[in-house]
Amino acid sequence: MATKAREQFLAKPVNHLYMLIISAGALSILGLIMVFSASSIHSIDTRGSALTIVLRQFLFLLISLPLAGYLSRIKIEKWQIIGRSGFAISVAILLILLIPGVGKTVNGNTNWINLKYFDVQPSEFAKFFMIIWASFQLSHREIAGRLHTNVLKLIAPAFFVILVLVMLGNDLGTASVIGAILAGLLFISGIRLRLLGTFTVVASIALTFLIATSGYRSKRFLVFLNPFAPADYKDIGWQPAHSLLGLASGGLFGVGLGGSRQKWGNLPEAHTDFIFSVIGEELGLVGTISVLILLAVMIYSIFRIALRAKDPMSRFACAGIGIWIAVQSFLNLGSATSLLPVVGVTLPLVSYGGSALVVTICAIGFVAGAALRDPEVRNEIVQKRKK
Repeated sequence: MATKAREQFLAKPVNHLYMLIISAGALSILGLIMVFSASSIHSIDTRGSALTIVLRQFLFLLISLPLAGYLSRIKIEKWQIIGRSGFAISVAILLILLIPGVGKTVNGNTNWINLKYFDVQPSEFAKFFMIIWASFQLSHREIAGRLHTNVLKLIAPAFFVILVLVMLGNDLGTASVIGAILAGLLFISGIRLRLLGTFTVVASIALTFLIATSGYRSKRFLVFLNPFAPADYKDIGWQPAHSLLGLASGGLFGVGLGGSRQKWGNLPEAHTDFIFSVIGEELGLVGTISVLILLAVMIYSIFRIALRAKDPMSRFACAGIGIWIAVQSFLNLGSATSLLPVVGVTLPLVSYGGSALVVTICAIGFVAGAALRDPEVRNEIVQKRKK
């Protein structure tokens, strides 16, 4: 009976939209609460007030919600106009970082623009614009009946340019996410698996080269296997080790909201890259599983909406957004649990970061717009409003 009810629920396309909105909203609210908890000590030390960081996150959330609502109502024809110039926009905003005195270096990565009152991370916007650009290109090729012809040549060179610009800022984590987005878009476009396999091998070799030629990256890559090793614990293993300590000390229900001990200077980036560890410590296994379920529901709903999209650009773009959020979540969670090396990417909608929050919610606005363009979804919403 429960299985039948679940199947009936998932069979209604409008429920995918509700699942998307509810899961994204819950993650954003949980993120706001946990950013306050995880950042309070750091905020007092660096800004003199426990509320400074969380108030900024709240401000960015307030900005992003009406913006996402507006984007959800934009017709696909306007998105096509944006798609035509998405690559040019991405290049332009990333080039700004190369202007002397403009780019700001944080933890060795020059991927921020300091606007005095807040920082902007152009690479976050580039992810979204490149998905929209690639989706426009792929949809145009599909409509022309030539989707399976030279798809790699169609979008890969532009992504390569973006990857080079991102790596000039030494941001391997963001580059990994963008590379995964490219691979995912190539896969769903129907590219031959042999060609995709060759591309993956070449990308893996390039990634290995980037890691091997950087002493810091190579140490970071190896230390995740045993961050508690005496030779590494007080150096490169400090972050992953204390991340694991935070997760391990949470138990089933956690030590209580605000009770984390690791955020007292032991866990760097507690409110950004390692916020999942603070969630595990304060809210326990229940909290971490809740985050995983919400992420899974959000990603699932995005792909279900992508499968029902009537126009090819919406289908490709929604799938690209789903790949982006899924891969970035996997990399962040893998870093926090020491299943992967620390790559320095945030947990979507949960970690602190104005640029990441605004862009991710805007991307969700695009997906919601794709769902609203579905006649069956619109009719269902109209009927509910009449009741």
